[in-house]
Amino acid sequence: MPDILVLVDHDGGTPKKISNQILTAARHHGGGEVHAAVLGEGAGAAAERLGAYGVSKAFVWDSPDADAYATEPRTAALLAALQQSGAPILLYPADPFISDVVARAAIRAGAGVVTDASDLALDGTTMVATKAIFGGEMASRCHVKGDRPQFIGVKANAFTAEETGGAPPEVVALDVTLDERSKRARVVDVVEQGGGGRPEMTEAAIIVAGGRGLGDAEGFRLIEQLADTLGAAVGASRAATDAGWYPHQHQIGQTGKTVAPQLYIGAGISGAIQHRAGMQTSQTIVAINKDAEAPIFSIADFGVVGDLHKVIPPLVEEIAKRK
Repeated sequence: MPDILVLVDHDGGTPKKISNQILTAARHHGGGEVHAAVLGEGAGAAAERLGAYGVSKAFVWDSPDADAYATEPRTAALLAALQQSGAPILLYPADPFISDVVARAAIRAGAGVVTDASDLALDGTTMVATKAIFGGEMASRCHVKGDRPQFIGVKANAFTAEETGGAPPEVVALDVTLDERSKRARVVDVVEQGGGGRPEMTEAAIIVAGGRGLGDAEGFRLIEQLADTLGAAVGASRAATDAGWYPHQHQIGQTGKTVAPQLYIGAGISGAIQHRAGMQTSQTIVAINKDAEAPIFSIADFGVVGDLHKVIPPLVEEIAKRK
């Protein structure tokens, strides 16, 4: 059975939720050993935590150079991890920044790439990925042909993270030498935009999203009130972000972020196919819309036909009472 290398995303030494989910998937669907590639400052601390998710060996590049330059240093480090691991399969979070690194590594390693997988199955030594196509209307099973490395991007919340209680993995320090090409583009400034204390949308267990039915930017105060009562993240439809009512980084949909929380509440969102492609794999969907014919009701588990301005305030009040 083939070993699997997982590219672990972390936040200053704490592995992100999606990385723990992918490690769990690798353990359940691989059969061989699970290795990890951990890059960037804090990588050593992150690696120590990965034994709990079944990692036997972690390839670590704990260097400020990983974050000081754009893309190329992490590409070189990932290629080094792939070579030393010997794993024929790489799983990685389907995130735009990570995908940039993986794409460059795939070209240089001669690998085949499958993106946005929502399920995995091992067929011999070939990993078969299931992914949504045509805006989520159909599912496709894909795999890399031929005897070449297999790189597969996995969507957030496609799997549930499960700890094994294992010991810390063997840590292998990667020796990465950067050439001048790797230093051509330098990161000169990083501005972090606060989320108001709310969870990051792609990792949130609960999301409350608003759309055109809110009427204006002021309407998002209702969405934020409900989100804060539930400890949820705030999302928005493309129509709402295009209108300037809410920041674009909160857009959910085919041209925004793909989410799959345990609970998704959509208020004033009609449910166009572009939006549904980004959220229809949520475990439980609640729709609030005054149009009983809105497409979102076709995928909702629970629907409220009514004016959101009259539905949400008493809902917030009732939830607050029960906390």
